[in-house]
Amino acid sequence: MPFQSRIAIAATMTLAAIGLAAGSSPSLAAEIAPTALATIQPAYVPSVSTTIDSPSPAPAPTGSVADDAQPGDVVAYPNLAAAVAAQPIKGEVDEDLRCLAGAIYYESKGEPLAGQLAVAEVILNRAGTSRFGDSVCDVVKQPGQFSFVRSGRIPSVDQSRPAWRTALAVAKVAMNDAWESDAGEALYFHARRVAPGWSRVKVASIGNHIFYR
Repeated sequence: MPFQSRIAIAATMTLAAIGLAAGSSPSLAAEIAPTALATIQPAYVPSVSTTIDSPSPAPAPTGSVADDAQPGDVVAYPNLAAAVAAQPIKGEVDEDLRCLAGAIYYESKGEPLAGQLAVAEVILNRAGTSRFGDSVCDVVKQPGQFSFVRSGRIPSVDQSRPAWRTALAVAKVAMNDAWESDAGEALYFHARRVAPGWSRVKVASIGNHIFYR
């Protein structure tokens, strides 16, 4: 996703949400019926051509960050799992961040971290165009795009669940552009069990999802 577009999206996050420290599928538009829509724990980050079918479970992020980290700092992480674990998960959560985390949770909570990040990337890429919506929440709530959305609303989530804390951390990684996704140019994805017969260009195959641009 173009850096300028990512910065514009990340700017919607409050300083409190970014600075606090311590401690299915985006539906393939109308091409695939809701029942075909699919529903990420740190293991390892695959290349674009790598398929991960059985990710090893890993603990949810604790919310700790580097002691000297400041809002806006660019931090180099050794891997995606480290980037996710470093995200603060306490404090205020703005609307777009909540929408993004909700989509990650409902569409990919059983996927490896790289797959969850790829789902987030699709949503952010869509938000950076004029074809799907003007904001992250507009993209997620666009009619016919996500099977978990009901009457324009995202179901509530028990925020004590490790899968939610992981989804929130992955959303922050995506919005802060803290790790490059293998599905960096993707605008669509579907579950492996679906065969839409598209002519779209395949970008990545991660976990149970295949991503396209």
